[in-house]
Amino acid sequence: MKKETRWTIGVDLGGTKIDIALVDESGRVLIRRRLATRASEGPAAVEAKIIDTVRELQQTADSRPLGLGIGVAGQIDPVSGVVRYAPNLNWRDVPLQTGLSEALELPVIITNDVRAATWGEWFHGAGQGCDDLLCLFVGTGIGGGVVSGGQMLTGCSNTAGELGHITVDLHGPYCHCGNRGCLEALAGGWAIARNAREAVKADPAGGTLLLQKADGNPEGVTAKIVTQAAREGDHLALHLMDEAALALIAGAVGLVNAFNPCRLILGGGVIEGMPELVDRIGKGVHQRALAAAGAPLQILPSQLGNDAGVIGAAILAMRVLTGKDPE
Repeated sequence: MKKETRWTIGVDLGGTKIDIALVDESGRVLIRRRLATRASEGPAAVEAKIIDTVRELQQTADSRPLGLGIGVAGQIDPVSGVVRYAPNLNWRDVPLQTGLSEALELPVIITNDVRAATWGEWFHGAGQGCDDLLCLFVGTGIGGGVVSGGQMLTGCSNTAGELGHITVDLHGPYCHCGNRGCLEALAGGWAIARNAREAVKADPAGGTLLLQKADGNPEGVTAKIVTQAAREGDHLALHLMDEAALALIAGAVGLVNAFNPCRLILGGGVIEGMPELVDRIGKGVHQRALAAAGAPLQILPSQLGNDAGVIGAAILAMRVLTGKDPE
């Protein structure tokens, strides 16, 4: 690495994995590591794992990073950097920013994981050059980010972007958030898996392929298995994905009408498992959204894929610590 190169460290902290990378100001991943989170070991163990890996990566570089950016699957206090609540980690009120900053002697910037991914797509992915965009990430859960007038929306209490918790069906299934009929409860990966398991138990013959892929165990059916079976033409899997697609269209129409973005960027594991969903959602949104909102709208797949979070976290840190937009 050239000594004049400015770089930061990006961390994408999820419930099952931690991605850590050295990222330069052009958004290029220079070196990366992936670790198992093992959240059950507790916040201190996870924090120690991040600290050790960051120190190891620093030793491979010939200059000092400007700081560290981290995206966490949870709600973050914007002032203190405390992780208020991270359900996939089972964390409450964890002072992650202070702990990492003191141990590494670096400034640390913490944000929500899907907002970090939105930063990545905005500056180095499908959102480049656009000042009004929505990112909707459909994975195990559903989340996203909103850029309006060239500003990332954070909201009054730093929770803007909980796009998976808009209500799509007033009488729909209960969501993990306690509400019912949320977009996530209808089209998130966990909801697709739940619906598939229920269907297989009710009609084992109709769920033969799904059961085969789950080694005969209905509880082993996942959203990934459903998307694989759908791509193979399985009737039940196609039906399940049709229902998820209709929910995603309905949710996206509401978001497009509310925010009037120039681009809607779709990503996450469910979208990557069935890339054709992008075109289907696009057609549905253009048919149902207000004409004035839909006419200029582009609907695009994520360009950065799994790298969006780690790149976005690093770029956010670069932006905050230099006071300039990343190049």
